[in-house]
Amino acid sequence: MQTQDAPAEIIFKLWPWLEANKQRLIVVAVAVAAAVGIYYFIAEQHAQKEVEAGQALTQLLVNPPANAGAVPMANAFVQLAAKYAGTAAADRASLQAATTLYAAGSYDQAQAQYEKLAAGRSTGALAAIANLGLAASLEAQGKLDNAAQIYRKVMTDFAESSVAIPAKFSLARVLAAQGKLNDALNYYSDVARSPQAGSLGSEAAMHASEIKVKVGAPAQPALK
Repeated sequence: MQTQDAPAEIIFKLWPWLEANKQRLIVVAVAVAAAVGIYYFIAEQHAQKEVEAGQALTQLLVNPPANAGAVPMANAFVQLAAKYAGTAAADRASLQAATTLYAAGSYDQAQAQYEKLAAGRSTGALAAIANLGLAASLEAQGKLDNAAQIYRKVMTDFAESSVAIPAKFSLARVLAAQGKLNDALNYYSDVARSPQAGSLGSEAAMHASEIKVKVGAPAQPALK
């Protein structure tokens, strides 16, 4: 009987406190209900925005503006990204804008777009790709020291990502262009030995062989 009466006894003891604080409890309950309602409203709005952003990006990719050059097309992607800021599609649109500019040879503008993407992102696939694109844009402009610095950053900060091997290969290319053949040889050799390199491994092996003929001596351990 004592076990069955325990809940009733607890309520009986709490009743005076509940009566004294009922207005406060009502306010708290209303606030909690409002907070839950706002959360679900925001979540629903965000989900709808994601859908709309994805549809808009797909539409732009499938039906681009007629006779649009690289810069106008890139601007269209930038505008879409601004309109749907905070969505995954906006990030993809920004990346597409940078890639479009790079492919058109507008390396300085591509650099600016990649820098915006990389800013504030220290992890994730998007950050890795943005940094790799930034390094490639710098390299294409002949800014080899800056490009090498970013390639090394990609190799270090995104060592487990799919862009680490391309970054190492690209760093080897930059070093070779700077005349640092021994360092370039070691990086090319690392890529050639990597089971994840794929066809890039064969190309790296070819470049390594060419450099070996030039230097005519064993290379030193690769710089980190």
